[in-house]
Amino acid sequence: MSKNIVILSGSPRKGGTTDKLVSAFMEGAEPASKTVALFRVADLKIGGCLGCNHCFKETGVCVQKDDMLPIFDALRKADAVVFASPIYFFAVTAQLKLAIDRIYALLKEGTPAKRAALLLTCDAETNDVTASAVTMFHMISNYQKWDEAGIVTASGLHNTSDIDGRKELEEARQLGKEI
Repeated sequence: MSKNIVILSGSPRKGGTTDKLVSAFMEGAEPASKTVALFRVADLKIGGCLGCNHCFKETGVCVQKDDMLPIFDALRKADAVVFASPIYFFAVTAQLKLAIDRIYALLKEGTPAKRAALLLTCDAETNDVTASAVTMFHMISNYQKWDEAGIVTASGLHNTSDIDGRKELEEARQLGKEI
């Protein structure tokens, strides 16, 4: 049975380490009869949540008509959601956070997603700097009642090529197969 996976990638750098980690995940998922919809949210025009609660008055209808609309459609069909981001100043990128905040519009109707995963890259030598992003992921997954499929973090990535050949790429591939 095919599964629908939505990836929200917050990296503004095309071809960077986060893109490579996402590609590895997709390499694992696609041969395993999974349909993957990748949204590079840094390339999209997404406004911040206005907190107007229009989406609660008109279930799932956001007052903003921007590039979140196809993401909403994909999330409505998703069996799994994957958040991918480099760490910028101890958190996911602002671009990804905008998209995550806008998922609020679907809270009343809910999403069919049952599972979630997190892919993170960072320049720092240890994964300590990912703590706030990981905590946010745990809290969102718990609130949404999503089963956490896995978290892959790759640190010490000063150059794009630093991730090449690293075990984290295989971990992401395996996560793609298993999710």
